[in-house]
Amino acid sequence: PVPGFSSLFSPTQQMADDAGGRGGFRGGFGTGGRGRGRGRGRGRGRGRGARGGKSEDKEESEIIDFFLGTALKDEVLKIMPVQKQTRAGQRTRFKAFVAIGDYNGHVGLGVKCSKEVATAIRGAIILAKLSIVPVRRGYWGNKIGKPHTVPCKVTGRCGSVLVRLIPAPRGTGIVSAPVPKKLLMMAGIDDCYTSARGCTATLGNFGKTMLHLSALDVHLHSGVSVLL
Repeated sequence: PVPGFSSLFSPTQQMADDAGGRGGFRGGFGTGGRGRGRGRGRGRGRGRGARGGKSEDKEESEIIDFFLGTALKDEVLKIMPVQKQTRAGQRTRFKAFVAIGDYNGHVGLGVKCSKEVATAIRGAIILAKLSIVPVRRGYWGNKIGKPHTVPCKVTGRCGSVLVRLIPAPRGTGIVSAPVPKKLLMMAGIDDCYTSARGCTATLGNFGKTMLHLSALDVHLHSGVSVLL
């Protein structure tokens, strides 16, 4: 027999080479000594992004459910069909607008497209929870009782829509169109004057403008007009 021929194909020697040398299928294609099935070391611990300092905050709707789950109420503002022209014809999907709030200083708006209405509504509810913002409320005149209106005049824009909110005395109610009225009610505002300009028929821009206005900054002072 050829000298060294049997040791070249010895299973024991092959396993020893795999354990201590580079390569080998039992340890992946990385360096040896990492254990069985570790490979290049991907998927271990926090992940490559977290180790490199690139990790981001997780956006999960379950976090909102934990803090505001029992108080949140959602309502479907509109469901509209949208179409896309393809080579096979027109592809129809459904877009859902959902507002969510606890009627006590928190409100959110979600928009989602899907092939089915139910799926679009569920996705819009999740996005609405992720977009919830705190709302700063105030008084008109004397600070008696609970806050009931916006603390100051404020103006916001989204697309061609420009909306202005004006504080109102107690008992006035919300003087506005149905869409901003619903968002203001969910935010916990009872009395408010509104003024809208532009193409308010575009419900998406109209709703987003109201959401931006509702998220009043805590540093705003009464009598200051802010353009968001």
